[in-house]
Amino acid sequence: MQLLKIEQVEKYYGSRSSLTKALNSISFTVDTGEFVAIMGASGSGKTTLLNCISTIDRVTAGHIYLEDTDITTLRGKSLGRFRREKLGFIFQDFNLLDTLTAYENISLALSIQKTPVRNIHEAVENVARQLGISDVLDKYPYQMSGGQKQRVASARAIVTGPKIILADEPTGALDSRSAKLLLERFNYLNMQENATIMMVTHDSFTASYAERVLFIKDGRLFNEIRKGTDSRKQFFDRIIDVVTLLGGDVSDAL
Repeated sequence: MQLLKIEQVEKYYGSRSSLTKALNSISFTVDTGEFVAIMGASGSGKTTLLNCISTIDRVTAGHIYLEDTDITTLRGKSLGRFRREKLGFIFQDFNLLDTLTAYENISLALSIQKTPVRNIHEAVENVARQLGISDVLDKYPYQMSGGQKQRVASARAIVTGPKIILADEPTGALDSRSAKLLLERFNYLNMQENATIMMVTHDSFTASYAERVLFIKDGRLFNEIRKGTDSRKQFFDRIIDVVTLLGGDVSDAL
């Protein structure tokens, strides 16, 4: 079932005398329960695309539909309600509130939605168990490792049951062990909870956990590949092949 539809989206920056086309007529769809990675060189437009989908940025032209709602037309309270109820966003730098414990950081998202207090505790405990962070709920961010902070940030993003989880370089600030653990939790959420995830990444290993990878080049959709029946190692090798076609150095990060 189709959840997200990107239709001829364009995004320009600058003035007429110096115009940069960050996104150039991009179109694709995402089904409910898909795990999609977006890859591309620095400046390719991948983060701009995610920002437009998350309504952090506005498109110059085109439309973005989540279910039956054209989110490019939302303004004011309707936009705020859409962000609270439909989106879960995971940032590379965690964006946790330092003065709140992990439990309080996660529960804040529910409080903003006016979730009854009696339901908050159960929801936080459930998501903490899914992400393996039950033992840090009473800790403050400065008491946690980078991997723990990112999983707390992920718990905050999904505890409200959003329609789609948008992750911007979620493993970018993590060591390899923490990154692998986080990606395995993403896989769990996708496979067991049917979570729809769209993740921007520069890293081929990270992208290999997705079921489909979209490659962006110069603001356009350059290619896409699906995992299908491949093992993750086989899928990783295919991702590397496309990275090579894009002309990037794998160590660079595409």
